[in-house]
Amino acid sequence: MVFGYARVSTKQQNEDRQLAALKEYGVADNCIYIDKESGKNLQREQYQILRNAILREGDTLVIKELDRLSRNKSDIKAELEYYQQMKIKVVILDIPTTKITYENENKWVGDMITAVLIEVLSSMAEQERLKIRKRQAEGIAIAKKQGKKFGRPKVNKPPNWNSVIIALDRGEITAVEAMKKLRLKKTSFYKLKNADKNAEMK
Repeated sequence: MVFGYARVSTKQQNEDRQLAALKEYGVADNCIYIDKESGKNLQREQYQILRNAILREGDTLVIKELDRLSRNKSDIKAELEYYQQMKIKVVILDIPTTKITYENENKWVGDMITAVLIEVLSSMAEQERLKIRKRQAEGIAIAKKQGKKFGRPKVNKPPNWNSVIIALDRGEITAVEAMKKLRLKKTSFYKLKNADKNAEMK
């Protein structure tokens, strides 16, 4: 059987271009699996279902582009090796040689050409992912220089902090009661309390 797989990185992106290409190749609607998740790894629900529960020896997996599998070079190579071992043909529509069925005596030609293209394109997919991460890091660095803050906002002590802590230390109230009086969550409460403790030890 022939199955198709399409992937876009976010729910806002449109997969119509990929679906049109898969259908044009001949993949039936009910045989197409779609994920709307990043390609940084392989842990995507529909892909894992297709890979581990649907595809069988002799089947064909069709994808529009190589990086629909993943944007990680080592993951791409591992997946292609897995499908080769399982005798599942992978057709990459943007790599024409993968669409050709070679006779036994010429099979090595197709394998060689496809291997070279896969190596080049998988490297490009990996480089694109690294480029995106670099741009993000540069953007964060510039934002920090401009004074923008990242992460959780700093938790400040409520005005009644000292009086409530004194009552707690005296055993007049419990920690739960102290949190209610201070209107703090457990994590914030103990973070501030530990900060006081560390300050006393210095």
